[in-house]
Amino acid sequence: MVDMNKLLGQLLGSGVGGGFAGGLAGGLASSLLSGKGGRKMGGNALKLGGLAAVGALAYTAYQKYNQQNTGSSQPAIPAKLTPAPPGSAFMPKENDVAAKEELGLILVRAMIAVARADGRLDAQESQAIFQKIQSLGLDPESQNLLVKEMGHPVDVDAIVNSVSSPEIAAEIYAASLLAVEVDSPAEKAYLGMLAARLELPAQLVVELERQVETQKTFAQ
Repeated sequence: MVDMNKLLGQLLGSGVGGGFAGGLAGGLASSLLSGKGGRKMGGNALKLGGLAAVGALAYTAYQKYNQQNTGSSQPAIPAKLTPAPPGSAFMPKENDVAAKEELGLILVRAMIAVARADGRLDAQESQAIFQKIQSLGLDPESQNLLVKEMGHPVDVDAIVNSVSSPEIAAEIYAASLLAVEVDSPAEKAYLGMLAARLELPAQLVVELERQVETQKTFAQ
């Protein structure tokens, strides 16, 4: 069985699973197809596992969004990431391996989709990706999973249909933001479409983007 938390951690550059912090740097196909690096997570996120890192980004953004939306007079939530509580809508229970694997696969698929937003794979690109995946030092099962997922057509409907709660929707968007440097019209259009399809409030989208940008600055 593929350890999705370990795999996601490697792709995010979080240091989970052997200290992987280069190569894809969280960008998956983006750095392979166009030479652009994805967003390597930094700061507090580096201390978290793959699922926990994405969960913390979404959870922290949600807290700040709710605070702004309710006009709360409580002290501002600190800039550091707040880990999502296990067993919450953001994070499965510690012992729920199946739920963790399912969520991890959803997030990896979301990352692949946005990274491929500005082009289709030809045979040469597919070969380059296969060679890069082989160089990552992943176990055979993880390699096979990535190769298989990269070979599938992007299916936004499947990604959207996998959403079981607004919190998971926020995590999908956060993972998508981490996968690329948003510097092409196709990527911007895709993310705008994804946010709309996920039915994320505009203010929450802004906060998710702010949290990801903050983590990016830590990694520089």
